[in-house]
Amino acid sequence: MTATEARLPHLIDLPAVATRLGSPQRHIRRLVAERRIPFVKWGHLLRFDPTEIDGWVDEHRRESDVPA
Repeated sequence: MTATEARLPHLIDLPAVATRLGSPQRHIRRLVAERRIPFVKWGHLLRFDPTEIDGWVDEHRRESDVPA
């Protein structure tokens, strides 16, 4: 493994993000079009860093108003 390969994250595709989030692919595409989700555009391909997606989900997490 080269130094460059060690620094590059493993990127996942749109269907994998949709599965990971339990959301339709169409919704993920809309989030991309609205620049509301972190993504990498590589030519005509969309790729996502799973670590960034997890962070994005955590940023948008809301606490419940219901007492535990």
